[in-house]
Amino acid sequence: MIPEGLDRIDLRGIEVFAHHGVLPEERRDGQPFVVDVALGIDLAPAASTDDLALTVDYGTLAQQVHDAVAGDPVDLIETVTDRVVGLCLAVPSVRWASVTVHKPRAPIAVTFADVSVTIERSKQ
Repeated sequence: MIPEGLDRIDLRGIEVFAHHGVLPEERRDGQPFVVDVALGIDLAPAASTDDLALTVDYGTLAQQVHDAVAGDPVDLIETVTDRVVGLCLAVPSVRWASVTVHKPRAPIAVTFADVSVTIERSKQ
């Protein structure tokens, strides 16, 4: 839940083809991942000055998220999600981040709609 007093920027549905997973075929063949990002930020300074430097350039952030997910393969989407949260919190104006990584084609034996991991973190 976003901390009180912060505004929110949402960036949803970033699609990335990557090679994360425990199974050898996941690493070999890859699969799509979808990332949703929510950022807690005080938007008043940017809104009152119309200055992009006081907010988040979401085009740049979307590319950084894409590159982070497409990067070095890992076993768990928990690890991927943590990687993206760290990237978001590295933006100076961001005080809180919530990241959800969806793995819609996970190798699950039963019919399912989606599997995802969400991590929320705040700067101290």
